[in-house]
Amino acid sequence: MNRKTLFAALACALLAFSMLGCGATNHLQSIQLSTSNTKPGTGVGTYINLYGADAPGQFFTWGNYSNGKQKLLYGDGVVYQISITPGSYVLYQGGYIPLTTQYYDPNANPPQVIQLSPSGVVTAVTPFICTWENFATTGSTPSFAYVGSYTVTATYQGFTTPPAFVPVASDVVGIQSTTNPDGLCTNPPSAQ
Repeated sequence: MNRKTLFAALACALLAFSMLGCGATNHLQSIQLSTSNTKPGTGVGTYINLYGADAPGQFFTWGNYSNGKQKLLYGDGVVYQISITPGSYVLYQGGYIPLTTQYYDPNANPPQVIQLSPSGVVTAVTPFICTWENFATTGSTPSFAYVGSYTVTATYQGFTTPPAFVPVASDVVGIQSTTNPDGLCTNPPSAQ
């Protein structure tokens, strides 16, 4: 083998290795939750409001890659977790009590209040509760805000998503007042 052939072979090998390295910079940088399987959310402030046992919600996990692309992640590698958001309360018999793991644990067997499937589906289960409260003090229209929620995260290849939240309005009746004469638990869902 002469020098020209050896030099050409080394140049080709170096070129091939450098081209392989170009694709290696496209790596996973972070993951986030979304309520859509066609469009990733921002990862901040994502939530699903559960209105009842017959109205489940679905979280999806998206990967954010170094080339700026986002990809829907699914399968055995994605693991969803749920917990009670610290400092949360639940409306109960005209007042509210702390959401404690003793009474409203989503990880109990069977789950209490809310159930999270391995694929990210959240469903309200018994005992049904309301984590929304009417804060309006004047007029005849309620103004709801949630005082309790559950936190959902997902992990994938060592990454964990920012938290998403699930307030629950599965209880049929909230607190009746002049601003909430129908005793609603929260505003009914609008068409989406």
